[in-house]
Amino acid sequence: MLSFFRNFFKSKIGAAIALVALALIAIAFASGDIAGMRGSSGIGGGSSVATVGGEDIDSSTLKLGATRALERVKQQQPTATMKLLVAQGGVEQVLSDLVDRTAFYAFGKEHKVLPSDRLIDSEITQIPAFQGVDGKFDQNAFRQALAQQGISEQALREDIAHNLTAQELMAPATTGTVMPEYAAKRYAALLTETRTGAVAALPSLAFAPKKGPTDKQLAAFYKDHTDTFIRPERRVIRYATFDKTSVKEPAAPTDAEIAARYKANKANYAAQDRRRITQLIVPTEAAAKAVVAEVEGGKSLEAAAKEKGLTAANLAFFSREDLASQFSSDVSAAVFAAPVGKLAAPKKSALGWHVIRVDEEQKTPARTLADVKDEISKQLAQEKARKAFTDMAGNIEDQIDNGSSLEEVAKAFGLKVEKTAPVTADGQVYMKPGETAPNDLRPVLSTAFTMDQEEPQVAPAVPGQSFVLFDVTDIMPSAPAPLSEIKDDVKEAWMIDTGSKAARAAAVKMQAEIGKGKTMEQALAAVGKPLPPVQNVSMSRPTLAAALRSGKQVPPPVSLLFHMAAGTVKVQSAMQDRAWFVVQLKKIEPGKVESEEMVKGARRELGQQLGQSYGDALAKAIRKDVGVTEHPNAIKTVRGELAGSGSAN
Repeated sequence: MLSFFRNFFKSKIGAAIALVALALIAIAFASGDIAGMRGSSGIGGGSSVATVGGEDIDSSTLKLGATRALERVKQQQPTATMKLLVAQGGVEQVLSDLVDRTAFYAFGKEHKVLPSDRLIDSEITQIPAFQGVDGKFDQNAFRQALAQQGISEQALREDIAHNLTAQELMAPATTGTVMPEYAAKRYAALLTETRTGAVAALPSLAFAPKKGPTDKQLAAFYKDHTDTFIRPERRVIRYATFDKTSVKEPAAPTDAEIAARYKANKANYAAQDRRRITQLIVPTEAAAKAVVAEVEGGKSLEAAAKEKGLTAANLAFFSREDLASQFSSDVSAAVFAAPVGKLAAPKKSALGWHVIRVDEEQKTPARTLADVKDEISKQLAQEKARKAFTDMAGNIEDQIDNGSSLEEVAKAFGLKVEKTAPVTADGQVYMKPGETAPNDLRPVLSTAFTMDQEEPQVAPAVPGQSFVLFDVTDIMPSAPAPLSEIKDDVKEAWMIDTGSKAARAAAVKMQAEIGKGKTMEQALAAVGKPLPPVQNVSMSRPTLAAALRSGKQVPPPVSLLFHMAAGTVKVQSAMQDRAWFVVQLKKIEPGKVESEEMVKGARRELGQQLGQSYGDALAKAIRKDVGVTEHPNAIKTVRGELAGSGSAN
């Protein structure tokens, strides 16, 4: 979980201008989620968390940006919480993006690089929430949407202006960047290189004290590492499922109902005479006769059409009436006069002259009421059962809307109520590895984690087959687990943490000894502990890339080899500090550039990265030019409020 947050917040401004996606009214309208945005200017009010070029970024904007960031994280990590986002620097990253966006606008304003009113108008007309049923901008929908959310038109236009200014300034710096060919060739050679080195592993527990921590040490460690022991939100879901077997079997169809259905669909039971055809349409009668002659001479209709740059179309079954209405009565008459496997006489329609081969005929005699009585009876019985089932779901919804509890509804319809153990948002039963919520609840889990307690809902479990009636009885919010309940876990974490510090010191000492000329084996032996032997490793970059593409886990020390200079030694932690590695890169064997395509690909890739670097440099330069002042106390307050701990002052 923690590493997921860290990885999510590593991104900075690039060619796509990630900052534009944060807390934008326009984007919010497009997604249909603009609740909570209020105020006559900007996105709400509140104390200033930063001043950029004379413009303030208020706390409300920062809170909204953090909320949006958490929503995006939750799309991939459902159990993510605001507390963890705050702990992992999410607020600072959101603020940094907001500062960049505001700085671009302030710079553009100063140098008169601002979007025109017409361009802003164009952006507004493309927002789906402002469009009518015909997909075009609707002034009434625009006014209603703004009024509903309490946002002024001026605030919307200012927000869009910020976005467009950032795009306009960033695009020249990030677009069309090209890396010199000589650099691309060297980079291409790196893509096929092979690296050889040695790795020594120092497990943290091998350096942990043999005697465990005192209660005082344990309590102090727990206090300093509380965020490590945060439990995800858990909920107990009460539910009852029902399907077609839960509904009382409806009365069998009567003779009168069967007769009425037969009468209403009499055309379906009349005699049928249909033809499946292959058709070629040509512009003139002469061309049609020429094709007929070629087919009679031994060619297939498809081959004759292909030689003329045309295609003979294989069509479905047609009745006389279908062909007459779609083409002409003459075409229809010719088709039904021709034998199967032969060409019909060419006839004209509004599309041209038709050359048609009759591929298959399908004739069915008329069927009387007696012939189809059982068939219709079965259809009616299925329809009645389906209607009774949907009516039951509708009646349950009505009772819920009228204030009935889940237990009352279940009792009224004879449903069995069950209850889950505490589950997390990803469907895992808390503290029971491998145990998950029932499959019937999978489609409604995300809803269940947005509901208040004992507010039942009904939703499809398996569309068209079953429904689930559910509510939430207990909500256990995300919070640090009490020390008394996880004492063994905290003790293990203390052992790893303490051992990790000693293992790191030993690894750093090994690094220094190797730098003085000792072999890695000699340096490892000098540690004086029973440790795994030194491992010699060798891997090519294509092998590494293939492993990463296939999703295979590549040991961190092996990956590190490809970020080192030859002859150097580095120290690296892994597995959440459960081990430390000493990595030595002994040799780099350059690869061969086998084709110009490799160089072209390298130039494209490096060009994109160069554009990213230019964009980052531009953002930093603009920040410096306009001036940025952050207000630590206000930021601290926002962090505390988002984490649920008050003002945090």
